Amino acid sequence: MKSKKKNPHLGSDFDDFLAEEGLLADVESVAIKRVVAFQIAQLIKQQNISKSEMARRMNTSRSSLDRLLDPENDSVTLQTLERAAQALGKRLRVEFAA
Repeated sequence: MKSKKKNPHLGSDFDDFLAEEGLLADVESVAIKRVVAFQIAQLIKQQNISKSEMARRMNTSRSSLDRLLDPENDSVTLQTLERAAQALGKRLRVEFAA
């Protein structure tokens, strides 16, 4: 009878696998940016604000707003997020989680 090779990942979760591969921080960063971009886009849509109006409220350009809304662009700053929140009548809250 042939013995089966034991899977080293059996019983672990995907986060463990990503951590072992050194990819967890990058994957989490991309996921967070996608969620933030989605939330901002949803608020803009709900409040029926054009991109031009949103950019004006943020005191920035349309291209800068497009970068903020691009889920693949991770160069967003806290200052930009704060301006977006204010433009939407919201407060920005950043927290650390376990």
